[in-house]
Amino acid sequence: MSAPIDTVDRAVLILVWEVGVHRSFKFLLRPTARQAGSLAACLEDHRQLYNAALEHRRTAYRKAGVTVRYGDQSAELKHIRAGDEGGQGRWSFSSQQATLRRLDRAFAAFFRRAKAGQRAGFPRFKGRGWFDTVQWPRDGDGCRWDSQPEHPSAVFVRLQGVGHVRVHRHRPVHGVVKTISVKREGRRWYVILSCDGVPALPLPATGAAAGIDMGVASLATTSDGEHMANPRHLSASAGRLARAQRDLARKKRGSGRHRKAVARVAALHAKVRRQRLDDAHKAALALVRAYDVIAHEDLRIANMTHSASGTAEQPGRNVAQKSGLNRSILDAGWGVFLTILAHKAESAGRELIAVNPAHTSRTCPQCGHCANENRLTQAAFACTACGHTAQADVNAAINILRAGLALRNAAQAA
Repeated sequence: MSAPIDTVDRAVLILVWEVGVHRSFKFLLRPTARQAGSLAACLEDHRQLYNAALEHRRTAYRKAGVTVRYGDQSAELKHIRAGDEGGQGRWSFSSQQATLRRLDRAFAAFFRRAKAGQRAGFPRFKGRGWFDTVQWPRDGDGCRWDSQPEHPSAVFVRLQGVGHVRVHRHRPVHGVVKTISVKREGRRWYVILSCDGVPALPLPATGAAAGIDMGVASLATTSDGEHMANPRHLSASAGRLARAQRDLARKKRGSGRHRKAVARVAALHAKVRRQRLDDAHKAALALVRAYDVIAHEDLRIANMTHSASGTAEQPGRNVAQKSGLNRSILDAGWGVFLTILAHKAESAGRELIAVNPAHTSRTCPQCGHCANENRLTQAAFACTACGHTAQADVNAAINILRAGLALRNAAQAA
């Protein structure tokens, strides 16, 4: 059920609208054959720079106990470029510094996880196909967005060592372009613009609030009883993916046919990813248009999709069922949907509240009785205390809404 909300102090939201928000714009590149070769060479040289810097750090610490930092490696870049003018020397100095900073962030994250007692994950060497992004930290330093404004019918981005590459700009760019990145996805190339000061687009108030329950049968169910469909794109493409992967398994590694088979599998996965992203955008937009306040579950998706296989000494139970559930959860794309919903809510001036999902599916909204027996089946809820019945996902969404409004009221009262 939707709930009317009180007038909220929107000073913070007004400030966001005036200052703007940080957003990224992603566009397809249309490089020529020569430019595509230069982009591939740029990626390869940056990958080798990343690996060489990683080996430098490892060797220095292993042999002499010396910790090499970003400043040390950045200072050596000019000597590397001078000795390899036809290779590393042809690319932007600032983009190479960004690659070294990327390695430095990987080490910082490793030490942070190790200190917290988590699985540390030491930085790895990047093999071919595992390094697909190069960043230019500032527009105008080795790159230039809209580099040929005299062409009114086309947009270009200039990249040092590559040239003016045509961009398929399907929507206008707002704000100030801060960084420019080029990413390879399969056989496609994309440019990603990171912009500051992007004006928000507040939507008119609706006076309604809703809770949403994430699921597998339906992507999301609102407290109004609306079920948003889960298209299951990965399941729909499972047959074609299986055939492509069987074809890939028969190819000899390193051969031309093996590379083509890898590209076919990657293209199928990329299509599923784009379909899932498109549906997430449409569902999130429908929610922010309809409600001023949206409460959702604060899900820990990585924990929910852990494998149940266990170990040889302590094997897991219901491994096949848990594996299928994990696949369905990941196919639904809850994380992608909630991330997009947060971005759209911020731009539209909506309020998004994350609540603890514990017991929301087993609690009666009428009398407050909480018990496992209340959830008869996956789709049916029946309170054993007062006899209230409802569709299970709608019941959970109502409880999520109430919990979200309680958090909101408590925050306003504080």
